[in-house]
Amino acid sequence: MVNKKYLLGLDIGSSSVKAALVDADTGKAIASAQAPDFEMPIHAQEPGWAEQSPICWWDHCKDAIEKIQALGFQKDSIVAIGISYQMHGLVIVDKNLNPLRASIIWCDSRSVEIGETAFEQMGKEKALSTVLNSPGNFTAAKLAWVKQNEPELYQQIYKIMLPGDFIASKLTGEVNTTTGGLSEGILWDFKNNTPSEEVIKALDLDSRLLPDLVPAIGHQGTVSHQASLETGLPAGIPVTYRAGDQPNNALSLNVFEPGELAATAGTSGVIYGILDRIVPDPAGRVNLFAHVNHTKEITRLGVLLCVNGTGIQYSWLRNQLFGQEISYSDMNKWAEAVGPGADNLRIFPFGNGVERLLQNQDYGGKILNLDFNRHSKSHLVRAAQEGIIFALNYGFETMREMGVKTNVVKAGSANMFLSNLFAQIFASVTNTHVELYDTDGATGAARAAGIGAGIFSNSQEAFSALKKIKEIQPDTNLIKIYEDIYGEWKNELENQLNLR
Repeated sequence: MVNKKYLLGLDIGSSSVKAALVDADTGKAIASAQAPDFEMPIHAQEPGWAEQSPICWWDHCKDAIEKIQALGFQKDSIVAIGISYQMHGLVIVDKNLNPLRASIIWCDSRSVEIGETAFEQMGKEKALSTVLNSPGNFTAAKLAWVKQNEPELYQQIYKIMLPGDFIASKLTGEVNTTTGGLSEGILWDFKNNTPSEEVIKALDLDSRLLPDLVPAIGHQGTVSHQASLETGLPAGIPVTYRAGDQPNNALSLNVFEPGELAATAGTSGVIYGILDRIVPDPAGRVNLFAHVNHTKEITRLGVLLCVNGTGIQYSWLRNQLFGQEISYSDMNKWAEAVGPGADNLRIFPFGNGVERLLQNQDYGGKILNLDFNRHSKSHLVRAAQEGIIFALNYGFETMREMGVKTNVVKAGSANMFLSNLFAQIFASVTNTHVELYDTDGATGAARAAGIGAGIFSNSQEAFSALKKIKEIQPDTNLIKIYEDIYGEWKNELENQLNLR
């Protein structure tokens, strides 16, 4: 073990920080650790707000790295570091790189109106053809909220960062970001390949607050003396990869090219596909960002469909109705006890803030047709799984209209996909072949760091050890059965929201 060299991946989530080690010779995952053992709190001082402490992320990074060492791996055997992080968050720092306030994170919706006003000011057609999205409640609009509501604090800002940029700055002492980082903040002009002057003007921001650019896969800095003192990592280790969690999840599943698709069903649910041309959704229901391999010369855009309330709905159902002593495995078994359609019970999983998929409407979570004489806990759990899948498929239809075409969906064997029933219904409703893999965000970030450091020559070499666990084919009978059930669910949603 003394002569072995490893790649370190860090995944900065809103629930926890995960660290993973990958063998630099073989690409095989070797060890992992998580901190804290409980879920990190999300602070909501007002309805629709969501904040976390950037220093808290850093402290848990250090703890996760320490746990890796406790497993018997020496820190001086690490040769490169990659970072994955929760997308769209805003971190603001002073000249000493200290945070000036808590981070306004991805699920915070306080700046929706600010972003939509800027969208109208820019003009819908121009915005969609340049930044590919409405500023909505993304990072740029969050910064505008700070300027409007905390002007004295705004005047103290030296630089703004995404959550992953902040962790990179703690490791290297340098402030920088990536094209992908600016694009997920709606601050990148794809037409001119520069930071977006139009968005900056529409939101009345100062362009000097933006960090310098580094490649998503490539040299981004080295571990500083101060970071070495705090983490025990030797100074000089290069940081060679950084990406938001959903582009990174796609990378973790070796999804780089058009026709490839990744899915997740954790706190939020995501389907993420790759396009090689700019085709924005006119209604703004899905988002386009720079993928990890996007360059000025080669267009690789990630089309991101997000449903905010997937795993969090399942968690809510367990905590409120069943209690912590009931496992998700138990719930999955209950869902198998009733048939498709859950005896006409319908659940809509939109109770986690405004939904981009619903054109920034806050529809809320809803349960329809509940009958106290017929429906049981099994019906509730089955309807919850079906509602999550229906919501994802509703967005998937939009992606297909944009030209995202594939018959195969790759996903990590985790969260909702741990349910065999969920995976089977997903495959049948979307009519796709589902492949489940043994990977996670931290492992993917570590493998990508190997590409960025030149240890792996390409993605095929980096992901040669990626292990497929299971394949699920769509079921012909379920396809026919769910066609009508999904149609009813979709009609109910669109009638209530006037989305037709």
